[in-house]
Amino acid sequence: MEILWIIGLLIAAYLIGSIATAVWVGKRFYGIDVRDYGSKNGGATNTFRVLGKKPGTFVLLFDILKGWAATSLAHVLVQVHAISPENLIYYQLAFGILAVVGHVFPVYVGFKGGKGVATLLGMVLAIQPQAALICIGIFIVVLLLFKYVSLGSMIGALAFPLLLILIPDFHPDKPVLTIFGFLLAGLVVYTHRKNINRLVHGVESKVPISLFGKRH
Repeated sequence: MEILWIIGLLIAAYLIGSIATAVWVGKRFYGIDVRDYGSKNGGATNTFRVLGKKPGTFVLLFDILKGWAATSLAHVLVQVHAISPENLIYYQLAFGILAVVGHVFPVYVGFKGGKGVATLLGMVLAIQPQAALICIGIFIVVLLLFKYVSLGSMIGALAFPLLLILIPDFHPDKPVLTIFGFLLAGLVVYTHRKNINRLVHGVESKVPISLFGKRH
């Protein structure tokens, strides 16, 4: 019975991550597939770029919620006694990673999604909410100041493992979370390597958002 709970919730985590927020919002309310425009990416960054601030914000928040919800499914396994509380962190990581895989390769829309940064934020929010909230705050500040979602994503991701190391209250009980944090940061930077090149050459697209609510 325990293995059935684990397998079922692993599948559920992937399916939650596969919810193609950007694609569905674009098609339902704007009659376009955001993957056909801008960076041709099915995530929040391209939604900001193609559709604007309001739909971009919705997609961003919903994709964060996807990661949080999928990762939180691990608590169900503890409640039904399928796993011990000591092993919770491993299943949280597994469920969260599957949600990210679902976001990047969503089964509902031809396995072509986004980069998964917002879903990753939701994942760490479920596991270490205090550090994750600071990272989200860093992301928002960078986005408002520089209008580059890619830059905010990378800086926010890099901040997570550093917060775990530098702030005593954030030290995890098991080192696996810190290790994962560094792997996560490296993955985010790697998936944004084209963005880094565009940032260096000053040709990265800005999103239509500002501190004063004006489109640019």
